[in-house]
Amino acid sequence: MEFWILAFDYNDYIFDIMRKKIIAGNWKMNKSHQDGMELLLQLFKLIEDEDILPEDSGNKLPEVVIAPSFIFLSDAAGIVQAWEAKIAAQNCSSESDGAYTGEVSASMLKSINVDYVIIGHSERRNYFQETNQIVAKKISLVLENNMSVICCIGESISERDSGKEFQIITHQIEECLFHLNNEQIKNIVIAYEPVWAIGTGKNATPEQAQEMHNYIRSVISGKFGKETSENISIIYGGSCNPQNAKSIFSQPDVDGGLIGGASLNAKDFVEVIKAAI
Repeated sequence: MEFWILAFDYNDYIFDIMRKKIIAGNWKMNKSHQDGMELLLQLFKLIEDEDILPEDSGNKLPEVVIAPSFIFLSDAAGIVQAWEAKIAAQNCSSESDGAYTGEVSASMLKSINVDYVIIGHSERRNYFQETNQIVAKKISLVLENNMSVICCIGESISERDSGKEFQIITHQIEECLFHLNNEQIKNIVIAYEPVWAIGTGKNATPEQAQEMHNYIRSVISGKFGKETSENISIIYGGSCNPQNAKSIFSQPDVDGGLIGGASLNAKDFVEVIKAAI
């Protein structure tokens, strides 16, 4: 679903800003098949039953994206599409096909009606040593198969403490996304993960989130132009929950969230969705 922002004037060039608000639930390696399907049914029953939108608000629900484990994707896709939500895979192979035991290709995901693929998540980078080059290769395969990408970027606590956060983010964007053309970039959602604020005891403030999202938009503008940068969705992926979601989503350059733990509980996830309205 899309929302409109008033026309914005950059250097005498006027264009309409129209970008999606997106709330994506990343289940990671959690839930049995039965528990996962029950969670989806609970979630969408809550969305139907609760009066989420204020009367005469003119607002719309954000686009809801669910990212379960690979083995749940086909069944989950059937459920979420009944509610006009979207389904995402948490990863895909960097190869198109072949003798790669245990891998899942982008074309396989497309064949079961997957809408998005999450690429470059901090856990993939950290635990599985995925480089920016691997991320870029995966992104190209996803786009070739007519799916959209949630591309994750973010700096570690040591990188932020040493004052290199903007340098790191620039480098990741350049190596992961700058090989794309102006049409391909329209199918990218960027998820900013402040890795330094996840499980470290430190919290990213709404102002820190806004600062980095605004910077990311400026880097995209430098390569793809201001109109493209103003229309790309940049979502926040740093331990977002019902308690902090509203203050983070109220920032002008934050277009929603990539939600981890809070997406595993239907009531919590609905509260996060409400915060993005």
